[in-house]
Amino acid sequence: MQDGLLLSLARLNRILEVDPANAIARVEPGVRNLAISEAVARFGFFYAPDPSSQIACSIGGNVAENAGGVHCLKYGLTVHNVAGLVVATLDGEVHELGGKGQDPLGLDLRAVVCGSEGLLGIVLEVIVRLTPLPPAKAVMLGAFHSLAAAGQAVASIISGGLIPAGLEMMDRLAIKAAEAFVHAGYPVDAEALLLCELDGTEAEVAADLLKVEAAMQTQGAFRLEVARDAASQTRLWAGRKAAFPAVGRLAPDYYCMDGTIPRGRLAQVLDEIARLSVEYGLQVANVFHAGDGNLHPLILYDANQPGELAKVAEFGGRILQCCVAVGGTVSGEHGVGVEKLDQMCDQFCPAELEQFARLKAAFDPDGLLNPGKAIPTLARCVEVGGMHVHSGTGRFQHLDRF
Repeated sequence: MQDGLLLSLARLNRILEVDPANAIARVEPGVRNLAISEAVARFGFFYAPDPSSQIACSIGGNVAENAGGVHCLKYGLTVHNVAGLVVATLDGEVHELGGKGQDPLGLDLRAVVCGSEGLLGIVLEVIVRLTPLPPAKAVMLGAFHSLAAAGQAVASIISGGLIPAGLEMMDRLAIKAAEAFVHAGYPVDAEALLLCELDGTEAEVAADLLKVEAAMQTQGAFRLEVARDAASQTRLWAGRKAAFPAVGRLAPDYYCMDGTIPRGRLAQVLDEIARLSVEYGLQVANVFHAGDGNLHPLILYDANQPGELAKVAEFGGRILQCCVAVGGTVSGEHGVGVEKLDQMCDQFCPAELEQFARLKAAFDPDGLLNPGKAIPTLARCVEVGGMHVHSGTGRFQHLDRF
């Protein structure tokens, strides 16, 4: 690798350029996610993908995992907000993928690298798209006596033609943990809580609030709260943003899962997670991007108890199998790494896995970048019993599905 490249890798935490005229910023991968929005706010912009860890997570990590966040329902994931990348391959070559234009010519290798988990190259620079700050926004909290009712409210909001800036759900265990941790004013007697953020012009927000209120009331919401000022909105979002550390206070350890499902299957999948919770004798707190169908079940356990880590890993694997069985995926934004290799065999057929391997080989023929991660071998899939058969519908289905 060239000396200049090695020197540049020693510091990758700078915002190199902010270009308000083209609504982009050029940053190095070590820049914190939130730092981008803070830097461009004076120009009237923000960076839309906002993981709950945005105060600490890096934009390079966001690219590697194709991270989401509470505002990705309306504004898209990392891949939708990255215009260009500068990537070094293992042979020392530096490639510019995409650029400042809105629609670069050629193969969209920028999108290939987003979510590739460090398997294809090293990201040196990221050109992010900036979104104008909306003139108005409001956050509505809805509390429900059941997860099913909250799930139906989500479906009603989306089917009514609304695309909120954010639409998040928490279950009873997560609500109680967050309230004890940050005192956001959440109703601890609720079985489910929805947070719905709407933005746009003042008139748009006012009209959309009425539609969301009607959808929640129709599904039996017993408490509604609207936050129109910044302080109240920050308070309501504080509980959701701090949900993961809040749940971490309930047990010595927790195992964070990440999978996606069609929104219409929310109630079914949550019921199955509750059933599995009883079967394994482990509590689960559910905190997730309801509008996207991106679940984050947090399985509570104690790694000091013999056999419990293996039990929780098996439990998590069954949740992901359930997601795939209803038409979802094994990852929404946390990636595959090594823990989900077996579940990759549930989601993808042999031809698809072979294509992944060919793509990897095109960038890294010797397999030196993150060896063993993200692409299971066909032999592994046969061993775990996760291969697919053709169902006759044009899709591949597993023989033994939830």
